Amino acid sequence: MDISKKVEQIPPSGIREFFELVIGMKDVISLGVGEPDFVTPWNICESSIFSIERGATSYTSNKGLYELRSQISKHLKTRHNVEYDPDTEVLITTGVSEGMDLVLRSLMNPGDKVLIPVPCYVSYHPVTFLAGGTPVFINTKKTGFKLTPSLVEKHISRGTKAIILNYPANPTGVSYSKKELQELSKVFIKHDLIVISDEIYDELTYDFSHTPLCTLKGMKNRTVYLNGFSKTFAMTGWRVGYACGPKKIIDAMTKIHQYTMLCSPIMGQIGAIEALKNSSRYVQEMKREYKRRRDFIVDRMNEIGLVCPMPDGAFYIFPSIKNTGMNCMEFAKKLLKKENVAVVPGTAFWPEGKDYIRISYASKMPDLKEACLRIERFIKKNAR
Repeated sequence: MDISKKVEQIPPSGIREFFELVIGMKDVISLGVGEPDFVTPWNICESSIFSIERGATSYTSNKGLYELRSQISKHLKTRHNVEYDPDTEVLITTGVSEGMDLVLRSLMNPGDKVLIPVPCYVSYHPVTFLAGGTPVFINTKKTGFKLTPSLVEKHISRGTKAIILNYPANPTGVSYSKKELQELSKVFIKHDLIVISDEIYDELTYDFSHTPLCTLKGMKNRTVYLNGFSKTFAMTGWRVGYACGPKKIIDAMTKIHQYTMLCSPIMGQIGAIEALKNSSRYVQEMKREYKRRRDFIVDRMNEIGLVCPMPDGAFYIFPSIKNTGMNCMEFAKKLLKKENVAVVPGTAFWPEGKDYIRISYASKMPDLKEACLRIERFIKKNAR
């Protein structure tokens, strides 16, 4: 049986591949998967349960419930003063991952190239390739894992059509100030690039306000803004995301969505409406706790001897393990085997990431403290 050549060429997810090793192990402290340890706030759960009791178990419009699209539009207007028409410029997706897939499949033609700053989330490269585009990686190691205007300029060539931006970033936690985004946007406009902006961690920005790219001068009509409810509202399993952008692109994305997912589950959409309406205080509580954990674990990593810059947002740190003399895979496998602590090797996010690991601090503080003690012990015994 022949499998698609394209599918055969893409690697399995580096995160999932490693965590297959974790399954079945006992007493493991997992700092790997990017999933909040909080459960979804009860008012959100309750609204969905009540909707089922009322018989809301059907399909919705392919675009998603109008009330949810309207709430998203209202939220963006209130919070960021940017307007999207809920009829034509908003599409409800099954998470940001589907949104990313839809927008790339809507845009790519043979020969089109997509700029991807690395390290990056594991799906950006494969979905670009599957959509028919050519990924062009931008190594950001020398600029503190930040994209700069000169880096973008340097990588633009004939056929460059789009760029994927993710901030706060997975796996580094790096984000951008408004001024930095304004400088980047000048280059995006100059070269007529479409920007696919994954801002799923926007609410988890700790030291300055998050600026959506679409709010900057000249960017709304060339940006597809992707967001969702998974991280901010601890709703990973609900699979509700959304895309906002120019009508022409949203129409194209909706066509593909019609023939594949049809619609996001109605119960999740109803929960998402409740999330936007009545859950901001839970978001702030979770955000305060993530910040407390971030400050703790960054201090501990640097005490232990792993060079770890302070991330701006999300719930990841991306420390260097170079001082240990081990590469990331050796480090991660030995740490799991000897101390029952799971982290993700840096190569899952970037072929040149052998000197890094990703640690998620979306775990309870006692687990983080214990994990740090084990990592410290592991390094003392195994560093060369």
